[in-house]
Amino acid sequence: MSGHSKFANIKHKKEKNDAAKGKIFTMIGREIAVAVKDGGPDPANNFKLAQVIAKAKANNMPNDTIERGIKKAAGDGNSVNYETTTYEGYGPSGTAIIVKCLTDNKNRTAANVRNAFTKGQGSIGTQGCVSYMFDEKGQIIIDKEECDMDADDLMMLALDAGAEDFADEEDSFEITTAPADFDAVHKALEEQGIPMASAEVSMIPQTYVTLTEEADITNIGRILDLLDEDDDVQEVYHNWEE
Repeated sequence: MSGHSKFANIKHKKEKNDAAKGKIFTMIGREIAVAVKDGGPDPANNFKLAQVIAKAKANNMPNDTIERGIKKAAGDGNSVNYETTTYEGYGPSGTAIIVKCLTDNKNRTAANVRNAFTKGQGSIGTQGCVSYMFDEKGQIIIDKEECDMDADDLMMLALDAGAEDFADEEDSFEITTAPADFDAVHKALEEQGIPMASAEVSMIPQTYVTLTEEADITNIGRILDLLDEDDDVQEVYHNWEE
């Protein structure tokens, strides 16, 4: 089984994350708070919380920090109320971009996201204008250098737990699941001590766009950098072939 390798991008993101770990933990903390508010503090009965915990662990958030975040969210009725909002739009040469945010001020967030697109010669579109080009999937990426398990054994472990696909790439193993099966597959790998470079439910492009013009590459980089700097932005998905 083969897939589109995103490990280079994951490594790039994790390097950036390591340089700004405090910000990453704050962002995940918000996600924990929203998940607990929506579905309660027990990940066994809160699918969204289980997903966020998996993401937190893949970003090396300590267990006690995760537990404190859950307890705080469960017991703090006066905490800031964050709303989930999603923007879709176009970057250079028709590249598709999805921006998922958690915000306590939608007007501020909308202005900042629109500004990021504008400065990179892109444009915000209507809801659904590009999301049809992506599939929502659980995605687990394992660095081959960190994994001692044989590739065939790892593949059978993942597939037996409910994975849809297993890709053996040059420097990583990439496991894809239906969103509903993500937690079961993640738990099966975790129980075997498999280290995961990334583990989250993501929006995976059906096809990728290659940019050849230097101006286009500069502009989409500007959009992504501005979005990355925005504290309200939780996730950015795009179909640019970096």
